[in-house]
Amino acid sequence: MSKLKAYRFPLILLSSIIIGSIIGLIFGEKASVIKPFGDLFLNLLFMVVVPLVFFSIASAVANMDSIKRLGRIMGTMLTVFIITGILASITMLAAVILVPVGVGVSIPLETPENVEQIALADQLVNTFTVPDFVELFSRKNMLALIVFSVILGTATGLSGEAGRPFARFLESGSEIFMKVIQLIMYYAPIGLGAYFAALIGDFGGELIGDYAQAFILYYPVAILYFAIGFTLYAFIAGGKKGVTRFWKNILAPAATALGTGSSFAAMPINLQAAKKIGVPKDIRETVLPLGATIHMDGSCLSAILKIAFVFGVFNMEFTGISTFLTAIAIALLSGVVMSGIPGGGFIGEMVIVTFYGLPIQALPIISAIGVVVDPPATMVNSTGDTVASMLVTRHLEGKDWIDQTSVE
Repeated sequence: MSKLKAYRFPLILLSSIIIGSIIGLIFGEKASVIKPFGDLFLNLLFMVVVPLVFFSIASAVANMDSIKRLGRIMGTMLTVFIITGILASITMLAAVILVPVGVGVSIPLETPENVEQIALADQLVNTFTVPDFVELFSRKNMLALIVFSVILGTATGLSGEAGRPFARFLESGSEIFMKVIQLIMYYAPIGLGAYFAALIGDFGGELIGDYAQAFILYYPVAILYFAIGFTLYAFIAGGKKGVTRFWKNILAPAATALGTGSSFAAMPINLQAAKKIGVPKDIRETVLPLGATIHMDGSCLSAILKIAFVFGVFNMEFTGISTFLTAIAIALLSGVVMSGIPGGGFIGEMVIVTFYGLPIQALPIISAIGVVVDPPATMVNSTGDTVASMLVTRHLEGKDWIDQTSVE
C-alpha cells in the first residue's frame, strides 16, 4: 500500500492519459472539442516556467557559500556527474539510432516560409545572451535566463552579509514557485487526458504503437546501464573489491528508489550503503545529497529518448553530429533543471520543447514517456549517486582508498 501511495499521482496521470486515448479512439476528430482543457494546462505550465527556473537556479547558486571548504570535493563531484551523464546520454543515443522511435506517425510541424540563416558565432551569442533585460522573461530565451541566473546567484554569494537578504528572497521565491507548480499539477490529470483525447482523435492508434516501442526500449537500456555501466564505474573506483562492495550494498537503495519513485526517499539508505562501502563521511555527505538534486543519469537516458521520439513524430531529422551533441547537452541541462521540482519532470521537458523551438503541443507528447519510465529512471538516478561517490573518493584519496577503509 505504501508503494502504491508513492506512485499514486503517476498512476493517476497514466490513467488519465489512457482514458483520454480511449476517448480519442472512440470519438475520433470529435474529441477535439475538449482540447481547450488541455491547452489550458499547457499555458499554465509555460506561464510559470520562467520565474521558476530563475528562482530555482539563482537561489541554489547564491547559497553555495556554506560548502566552500569542500571545493575539491565539489569540483571532482561535478566532473564525475557531467562525465557519467554524458555516458548515459550516449548509451541511449546509440539505442535510438539502432531502434528509431516515434517514426510511425508524422505530425506536421509548422515553420515560417522565410527562415533567416545566421552564422554559428552569432547563433551562440543569441542563444546564451539577450540584448535587453526584458527579453529574459520569454521562454524562447531559456538558456540566456539560466546564464543570467547563475551570474546573479554567484554575485549574491560573493556579496557576503550584504547579499544574504537577497539570497533569502531568492530562496523564498524558489519555494513559492515550486508550490505554484504543485498547485497547477492538481489539474494535470484533466489537462493531459483532454489533450490526449484530441491527439489520438486526430492521429489514431499509430501514435499508441510508437509509445509502446519507446517504453519497451527504455526499460532494458536502463537495466543494462545499471548493471553494466555501474559495474564498470565501481571497478574504476575500487577494482574488484569496489565491484564486490558496491553490489553487496546497493540492492536495498535500488529497491527503495524503485518502490518509492523518489531519490530523496532512498537517500538515508544510500548514505548507509556508501558508509558500508567505505566512502569517507565528508564525501558521502556532500555527494549524495547534491547528487539527489543534480545527478540524473536515468533522466539523461529518458531525455534522449524523448528528444528522439519528438523528432520522429514531428518528422524532423534526428541525424548529424551537431544534432547529437545538442541532444546530449540538453539531456544534461534538463536533468539538472527538472530535479527537485514537483510534477515528474515537466520543467525538464519544457526545456527540451523551448530549446528546439517546438510547438507547445509537443510537451504532452513527451511527458507521457516520462510518466511511464519514472520508476527505473529514479533507480538509476539514485544508485548512480553512490557509485559517483566512489569515483570521487578514488580521485581524492588515491587508488588504494578501498584497502585503507574499514567497513561494517
